[in-house]
Amino acid sequence: MKKNLYFRYKPDVIKGDMDSIRRDVLDFYINLGTKVIDESHDQDTTDLDKCILYIRHSTLNQETSGLQILATGALGGRFDHEAGNLNVLYRYPDTRIVLLSDDCLIQLLPKTHRHEIHIQSSLEGPHCGLIPIGTPSAKTTTSGLQWDLSNTEMRFGGLISTSNLVKEEKITVESDSDLLWTISIKKTGLSIQDHTP
Repeated sequence: MKKNLYFRYKPDVIKGDMDSIRRDVLDFYINLGTKVIDESHDQDTTDLDKCILYIRHSTLNQETSGLQILATGALGGRFDHEAGNLNVLYRYPDTRIVLLSDDCLIQLLPKTHRHEIHIQSSLEGPHCGLIPIGTPSAKTTTSGLQWDLSNTEMRFGGLISTSNLVKEEKITVESDSDLLWTISIKKTGLSIQDHTP
């Protein structure tokens, strides 16, 4: 029965620069048949970046604009790693990538269109935020928040929308710059942790 559980959660691929995986863990997954791609020669991209590229290239026959990726464990820990993972969202704005931790989720809202965010109130909220990173927003407008924005300017060193609250089940966001959307995750007794054999 235990072996079946290992196969149930067996990754198809382990890819990265292999500097943070224990050899016994790597051998364990190799023995289960997991493909390992060592890219230690590439120090210009993060492990998340390498994995996103692998997923995008393996779906070349599909429409990548409809691709959605959930990355767990991408938040928390060292700030430079978090910043690198946030940078990945900006590198692939045509792919919906959600970074998930025990406490929140983060995704990029590209400026290219109006966004409708449907809130699952049993799982997420009420705390949320909209954060412009890289480029200030001259005007951002929202609906469905406790403190909605109306053609509001946001920038680092000025106003950013943190500690806002979800008021409606549907949030709309329009902005002239890319924004990070973040919302808190409710504790359900489950947690995302690094479970190694």
